[in-house]
Amino acid sequence: MKKKTWALAGAGVVVVGAVAAFLLLNNSLGNNVEIESVIPAQSQNAGNNAGNTEAAAANGAEAAGAAVTAEQLNGAWNIAEASKVYWSVTTSQETVNFVNEEVSGSWNVNLDDPAAMTGEGVVEMSALDSGNAQRDEHVKDADYLSVAEFPQSTFTATSFSELPAEWTEGTVVPVQLQGILTVRGVEKEVTFDSQVVYSGGQLLLSGTTTVTFDDFGLTNPHNVVMDTENEFEVRLELALDK
Repeated sequence: MKKKTWALAGAGVVVVGAVAAFLLLNNSLGNNVEIESVIPAQSQNAGNNAGNTEAAAANGAEAAGAAVTAEQLNGAWNIAEASKVYWSVTTSQETVNFVNEEVSGSWNVNLDDPAAMTGEGVVEMSALDSGNAQRDEHVKDADYLSVAEFPQSTFTATSFSELPAEWTEGTVVPVQLQGILTVRGVEKEVTFDSQVVYSGGQLLLSGTTTVTFDDFGLTNPHNVVMDTENEFEVRLELALDK
């Protein structure tokens, strides 16, 4: 009788464990956030074709935008409301995107002296959103991002790659931003491979970098039913107003 009782109890533990694992997996699945670039598709395509002289010749003068002066570009710029920061985590099931829409900061452009250029951004981590409230609260709690203790993540640019002296409106300009990314109070040197466009009086910047959970003292959020890659992507989609 005791053996039978122990067997039933063991079976019950297995069932409960399986149900808990299924619920954990179910609550972690589902990508509800699509990444949206601030740079229009036609500008990206033009940038991709920039090295194709035949395509450039075929496009002709109609594809060329107006020349942009240094006076239009140089000076202080502020991150506008349309800006977003994405965090993308890849699991054995899918890639899940988180988005922050509460982004602020300022940039100073100086084409004559790249060393004088500065940039900084602040992200409010309480606004982190994957479209799944239960998952979001789990990521924000003390076991992971500890948002109550570390409410902001920041990026401070320390150097910019050389920028061209002449720009054309709507044309992509490649740039690398090197700087310090701070998450959960931990600093990490990173490089954002980026594109920037001047369009409609705004500077539009799209850039990505890859970091790891270990870089910020974070625990990889894998579990018994789902593996998570240790690397995750941070993506800046910034619109800046002068």
